[in-house]
Amino acid sequence: MVSTSTLQTVSRENEIVVSMREVTKRFPGVVANDRVTFEARRGEIHALLGENGAGKSTLMNVLTGLYTPEEGEIAINGQPAQFRSPKDSIAAGIGMVHQHFKLVETQTVTENVILGLDAPRFRLDMSRAEADVAKLSEQYGLKIDPKAYIWQLSVGEQQRVEIIKALYRGAQILILDEPTAVLTPQETEELFITLRDMVAKGHTIIFISHKLDEVMSIADRVTVLRGGKVVATVNARDTNKAELAEMMVGRPVLFRLDRPALEPGEMVLRVEELHAENDKGLPALRGISFYVRAREIVGIAGVSGNGQSELAEALNGLRPITRGRIFLNGREITTLSAREIIDAGVAHVPEDRHTDGSVGDMNLTENIILKRYRHPPIARGPVIDWNQAREMSSELVSRFNVQAPGLDTRARLLSGGNLQKLILARELSAEPALIVAMHPTQGLDVGATEYVRQVLLEQRAAGAAVLLISEDLDEVMQLSDRILVIYEGEIMGEASGEKADRAQIGLMMAGQRQEVGY
Repeated sequence: MVSTSTLQTVSRENEIVVSMREVTKRFPGVVANDRVTFEARRGEIHALLGENGAGKSTLMNVLTGLYTPEEGEIAINGQPAQFRSPKDSIAAGIGMVHQHFKLVETQTVTENVILGLDAPRFRLDMSRAEADVAKLSEQYGLKIDPKAYIWQLSVGEQQRVEIIKALYRGAQILILDEPTAVLTPQETEELFITLRDMVAKGHTIIFISHKLDEVMSIADRVTVLRGGKVVATVNARDTNKAELAEMMVGRPVLFRLDRPALEPGEMVLRVEELHAENDKGLPALRGISFYVRAREIVGIAGVSGNGQSELAEALNGLRPITRGRIFLNGREITTLSAREIIDAGVAHVPEDRHTDGSVGDMNLTENIILKRYRHPPIARGPVIDWNQAREMSSELVSRFNVQAPGLDTRARLLSGGNLQKLILARELSAEPALIVAMHPTQGLDVGATEYVRQVLLEQRAAGAAVLLISEDLDEVMQLSDRILVIYEGEIMGEASGEKADRAQIGLMMAGQRQEVGY
């Protein structure tokens, strides 16, 4: 016979704590959420999946009070709720940890946790606040020093501070937006242990991620959005990666792309003892040396902020080099300008496709000719031949499958995936000798990610040398012939792409120097 207390426990575990019914949110010309129904239960990790523009962020912005829906109802713990601001959502026990942390680096952990609270209003007892933070930290296994300054913490530790901030405000429902994007594999495992502990204590986690392996390992249930509508809500144990991806995209998706063995060619890029500083004048690259050959993809793995951006900029003439030398096909290019490096045969897929990779208010044709407008056939003397420009743009837009209403469409109106295709069309159509690809699939859905990775493999097969800089370790391991790991501006070690060990690479990403894998 089942006891009454057991029945109550089971009932409470299955209790619906978040209920969004027939929620519709419109923007000019777009229905971002179209009669969406979403439910999350107490004590579960509920993953929210969908392509870029599927409506995930809009739905969560409705739940956190940033947007007000035109239609639909929201209930929290069975009680109707209307959120006019994030303050209302927080008061209802909802907290959100954003992909880009919202912390003040010059303040301590405790100061960040209590920042913005109404109480205490007159006298702040910092010792008591620090004790409260320490208690929460211990209760949930979120190891952190309440007195440490944010700038002293690792990325994983900063994420713990964001979670503690939400818990300190009484959050029972926690929304995590791409929580593992900036973590090492070891930090990801630690986060998952924390999340499982939280749901065991009765919390509800809404987990937004592009990484289907992680969704399958951590989620209890999964809701998939496509085109602003719910495609399905399924138990994670009853589905698989391929089914989820097909629900997201509307077609089968290849996860393991064919990377045939190729004999590397001549050395295209050689970097010798490269030193450079960051924007604050502090050392960012500390004597990096490596090479990339034709028909080879070399991956640079590492946690964000360890010199990757400065390396890509230095190679493309966008950042001064304080010491060291760079060679392209045997020719030194260390002191060349960005324009001269482009003309030498270097393509650059930049980290920020909106700010650095495109000009949002220019149309597709204007963006595609940005690197060619000085040269024939686009240039006819001192003027641009717009007929030639549009003809070339039309061919490239078709070849790279850029989905847009027309060539006059402004770049800022494209989805992330289509904007990245536009950038690839511009950069790769010149048949470059070297491609420096910085986070080429960051923020893209599974369909666009599949396409970009396939293009890089095609360039490798065509004879290009590819330097792949990515924080997605799965991507680096899948595409790379060789893997270099960067930490605080130094190379910690090198591994064969075929024999790379995830755990060893993770240790190098955390600063342990070692040689692995040939």
